[in-house]
Amino acid sequence: MYIRGKDLPILIVVVAAVGAGFYYFSHTKWEGGRNWVPFFNKGKEEGFSYKEIEVLRRLAVQCRLADPIALYWSQDQLDVCIRAMVRGIKMSGESEEQGTHDFLSKLFDYRKKIEMEKPQNKNGITNSRLMTEGQVLRVLVSGSGVFRSQVVKNTSQYMTISRPVNNKNASMSDWQGARISIYFWREDDAGYVFDTDVEDEIFSKGLSSLKIAHSNSLFRTQKRKSVRIKMNKAAYLYLVHEGEPAHRLETDPGLKCYLEDISDTGCAVTVGGKADSGLRVKVQFSLDNAPVCMTGTVRSTGFREDTNRSVLRIEAENLPLETRNRILSEVFGMATDGDDEELPFRDLDEEAASIGAQGPMAMPRETDIDNDLPMNDVRETADT
Repeated sequence: MYIRGKDLPILIVVVAAVGAGFYYFSHTKWEGGRNWVPFFNKGKEEGFSYKEIEVLRRLAVQCRLADPIALYWSQDQLDVCIRAMVRGIKMSGESEEQGTHDFLSKLFDYRKKIEMEKPQNKNGITNSRLMTEGQVLRVLVSGSGVFRSQVVKNTSQYMTISRPVNNKNASMSDWQGARISIYFWREDDAGYVFDTDVEDEIFSKGLSSLKIAHSNSLFRTQKRKSVRIKMNKAAYLYLVHEGEPAHRLETDPGLKCYLEDISDTGCAVTVGGKADSGLRVKVQFSLDNAPVCMTGTVRSTGFREDTNRSVLRIEAENLPLETRNRILSEVFGMATDGDDEELPFRDLDEEAASIGAQGPMAMPRETDIDNDLPMNDVRETADT
């Protein structure tokens, strides 16, 4: 075979690349008396680069995993490795490096994928008999509007729901025989909708209620795309005005609230009084002794008249990568240090300096929110 002079540099590059690859795999193939080739092949199959797989290999060795390749499908094994990585980042001071956050975010996405592919997270329900008592409902009546309700009693023959009311606490005068559409979100699953008929108006468990027919044709709509965790943490809520930076940390106290649950795509908070959907808001709280700010839009509200409180479900805007990683660290239990219960929102000098000489960030203590004290109405705050 004749090699032209101009092809010689290309040949040298190819030979060098092949040689480097051979050295790399020969170096790692039997390191520690273990054959790592299947580990690298599986990592490549799962979408990781060779550099990322090498980081995972080192984590597996560091964590002394008995079967390292299992981290690609075992939630527990992957958690051990991610937790070690998070601990290493904090100890080495690499938390400001973009590449570190990019890879950690990729690991969290992979961790979420494993969780969402669990059998219990993929199975929905097909008929209304499987709905649980207390399930919150949205009832749509053509020509009359949308009402809120909840399941009071569910038997194999029929379902009883509380008499639907709208945001003005008004209801229709006559429900019997009405054709209605029911929407609901099943926790840790998806949204559902079905059509049914009102058979009768009755009293059930001391409540004015509707007896409705069951449906065997539930339509599963939007599926859950994130993993949530229950919180019950003190927080501040702010209205976000047009033109205001989305993720700027606030220095003044806002409306006191409780963070009920959180994910990387949104959260739920409890506030005093009533609130309207569609508001653009910001929730500020602490995770792992660091301030966190989540901005988003209130997509739905639920008012409890007995406590005069509302639960706001907020869909988050795109989060900064570091904020998203911090939230997912909390969701998946990767935080290395728990929040100090006495001082859950510690003022950090570095964060305070980054937002100028405006004073320390506004962070409530758990004791600042007294369950016996009324809180401001979000709509009143919006009007001021």
